[in-house]
Amino acid sequence: MKIIHVVYSLEMGGAEILVAQLCRLQREHGHDVSVIAYSNLGTLGEQLVAEGFSVLVLGEAAFAKTFLRFIKAFRRLRPNVVHCHNPAPTLQAAIPARLTGTRSVLSTRHSLVAPPYNPSEERAFNFVTRFCNWVVGICDATCENLKRIPGAHRDKIVRIYNGVDPVPPTPAESCPAKSGFTLLFVGRLAPIKDLSTLIRAVAIAVQRVPDLHLWVVGHGAERDHLDSLVSELGIRENVTFWGERLDVAGFFRTADLYCMSSVSEGLPMSLLQAMSVGVPAIVTDVGGMAEVVKNSNAGLATPVGDPEAMAGAILQLASDPDRRHALAENAREAYQQNFTLERMDASYIELYSRPS
Repeated sequence: MKIIHVVYSLEMGGAEILVAQLCRLQREHGHDVSVIAYSNLGTLGEQLVAEGFSVLVLGEAAFAKTFLRFIKAFRRLRPNVVHCHNPAPTLQAAIPARLTGTRSVLSTRHSLVAPPYNPSEERAFNFVTRFCNWVVGICDATCENLKRIPGAHRDKIVRIYNGVDPVPPTPAESCPAKSGFTLLFVGRLAPIKDLSTLIRAVAIAVQRVPDLHLWVVGHGAERDHLDSLVSELGIRENVTFWGERLDVAGFFRTADLYCMSSVSEGLPMSLLQAMSVGVPAIVTDVGGMAEVVKNSNAGLATPVGDPEAMAGAILQLASDPDRRHALAENAREAYQQNFTLERMDASYIELYSRPS
């Protein structure tokens, strides 16, 4: 099967990591897999090129020019499947794929797609998905949100849970040095992640657990603001910003809890990575991450924007190793049953061949 994944770029991010892992597994299973990126190659794109994948970067341009570039690319490559990831790639590539005879055209929405909706964007997306066989939501919450949008093609919407490679074994010398009870966040430092709430929760909890530490792995526009907040709260010794790292395995294998305080979230790769090695989670009660944590009994969910509640959850689990152990076992079991990369890939391969 000849599969083309269409993305905005291959910079480091949850959806982009998923696409890169899916490419590798699909090629391993004998498929001819390539990627088209609209904007730029990015860190993950460079990795894929080094691994021998064909990655075509179109370059940003006016819509009409981009449309014609996709027509030309699909005529030349003749894919069986065009798999678009998120709205912009779908708007750009779905119609050219159908016009050039692609048998199966899919769009995956990797976010929560929570209201309030962007009316013009969603109207355009709903129009373009007439040319798609299927629209995939990455959790039940995403699918329900998609179905509520006026004009949605509800009969095309299906759920495929995200999957991810398990965190690999890591030599002890490659793991970061740890002292005390350690929380971990891995992801973009963006406003939607609301890391201010997590940092404020740490400032509250550290009053009862002085050796509490938070590791923040990632980069983004909020870094300076968050750094200033840490200083303002007087917890400089308790928070470490590690920047963007490709070698995150040691962090997952060392941390005691995984924490996310997002105001909106689909089903983040980092949460599934934590579950793969049995790290319990504390998350805000939104989207797919809360759905998964609650259904799997793999951690606790707290209200959005409530540092006191998050601090209470941290203290509750920090003081109860037996509870943490039970949550850890639940996390591992849920990952193996529902969130492996192999299970996700098998679901997509079946969908590529399913008549719409």
